[in-house]
Amino acid sequence: MIGCVVLTFVLRLQAFNTSHYAAFHLENILRSRLARKALQLPPGVLQQMGSGSVAKVMLDDVKSLHIFVADSTPLYARAIIMPLATIVILFWLDWRLAIATLGVLAFGAVVLVLARQRSEDMAQRYHKAREQVSAAVIEFVQAMPVVRTFDSGSTSFLRYQRALEEWVDVLKTWYRKAGFSARFSFSILNPLPTLFVLIWSGYGLLHYGSFDFIAWVAVLLLGSGMAEAVMPMMMLNNLVAQTRLSIQRIYQVLAMPELSLPQSDQQPQEASITFEQVSFHYPQARTGAALQEVSFHVPAGQIVALVGPSGAGKSTVARLLLRYADPDKGHIRIGGVDLRDMQTDTLMKQLSFVSQDNFLFADTIANNIRLGAPDTPLEAVIAAARVAQAHDFISALPEGYNTRVGERGVFLSGGQRQRITIARALFAGSPHPGAR
Repeated sequence: MIGCVVLTFVLRLQAFNTSHYAAFHLENILRSRLARKALQLPPGVLQQMGSGSVAKVMLDDVKSLHIFVADSTPLYARAIIMPLATIVILFWLDWRLAIATLGVLAFGAVVLVLARQRSEDMAQRYHKAREQVSAAVIEFVQAMPVVRTFDSGSTSFLRYQRALEEWVDVLKTWYRKAGFSARFSFSILNPLPTLFVLIWSGYGLLHYGSFDFIAWVAVLLLGSGMAEAVMPMMMLNNLVAQTRLSIQRIYQVLAMPELSLPQSDQQPQEASITFEQVSFHYPQARTGAALQEVSFHVPAGQIVALVGPSGAGKSTVARLLLRYADPDKGHIRIGGVDLRDMQTDTLMKQLSFVSQDNFLFADTIANNIRLGAPDTPLEAVIAAARVAQAHDFISALPEGYNTRVGERGVFLSGGQRQRITIARALFAGSPHPGAR
């Protein structure tokens, strides 16, 4: 007996360790695949998804699969072996009371399944509302300097509060629609209803002398425990339902169409830029096309400025040149080569880009400048910073180029972030070892 208890403990411990190691391994694989997928998607697609949705898939949904893999293996053993063993013993003791036990549990299970079928749509609404809350939180935190300057947090906090209220409304609606069925089914799956049926049925059998008292006591103990044995199965079904939704969202991201890459890599011979009858519209834009049959040619070595009113498409031209998306019509060429005939690395070697939004990683100044080439000597980083007129203020910092800039460069001024971004663009286009 003691040996069985020890063996059970060892096997449970081994199952726990194995399932959790597998869960961490799966989490690493999924997050790596999602990150690689994000790099292969057009940046416009990620912007369209929104930061809240992307964060939920890469964090919450992957974590949901981690929980399923880590906890489902021990639950499978408890959910299958314990009820089967219990029902076999019950049938051996008395088949009539075994059927009565199964009838109570089956009724509770049917009610629970019906409640869950009606809640699938609510589950989708719940996760959508959570995405909106996540997006509102991210926006509120990232926009804190603007919030404090212009509205003291009232308007922006109202957006977060509205998203939170919508989430609470979804929860209340879900609870109202499925709450009674779920509570009713779980009350039936409680040991007390099963025990009541077994006492009533067993007393009748004893009264007519067709049942042994000792066997009745054994049935009462096992039958009441049968309901407890079924609970792991209910927990497992709940895990499966939650995981199924997470798998669907992860698969939707992994199945998104990527930017097409050519089989061969054509190299431009010079640096001219040509737009030929280019038309483009943003997928969810309510206005018309951002560009419509735009054509121009910029010879190599020319300095050109695009001038026009806001919304004329100047930033769109720059984004299409970086292949943030492919045009709906027309061709964009560098050195006579269509962008769609170049590999990504080849295209990036031709271009350096400084965005209106200066993004810096929570890393050192040096690593932000030599982004993509971490093994490049510091001398090349300093050379790019000198040209961008950033070397003086960087050298004045206590840790110089090893100064950490904080999330999105929060420890630096706007002008300093701009200079570092320019240095990064110059570094990417300079002919040093490790540059793109």
